[in-house]
Amino acid sequence: QLQLVESGGGLVQPGGSLRLSCAASRSTLDYYAIIWFRQAPGKEREGVACITSSGDYTFYGDSVKGRFTVSRDNAKNTVYLQMDRLKPEDTAVYNCAADPGPYCSTSWRAPDNQYDYWGQGSQVTVSS
Repeated sequence: QLQLVESGGGLVQPGGSLRLSCAASRSTLDYYAIIWFRQAPGKEREGVACITSSGDYTFYGDSVKGRFTVSRDNAKNTVYLQMDRLKPEDTAVYNCAADPGPYCSTSWRAPDNQYDYWGQGSQVTVSS
């Protein structure tokens, strides 16, 4: 049974950077596309980024394109979300989810997507 553990959240000033990690245990991430979501209080869940199982293809939500970078190291069974030029509106709880297919689906950003495997969530707060 795949288990995902996130780390790397925290408080950062506007314009700063953070890197989130999504590490897998009990199973390998090799066959999963990984999606990062975020949800701010009172707002709908938002798809942030998706990376295919091989890492060859990445996709981003419009609000983070050009600022966030998703990557993976399958040897370390870990996916990363590098967040640069952070803005106060990036403040949210960030979750990673595993999709058991090599590719990012065309609807990867849909807020009501159901996945069997989720990380526990990591709070990111962007504030001066």
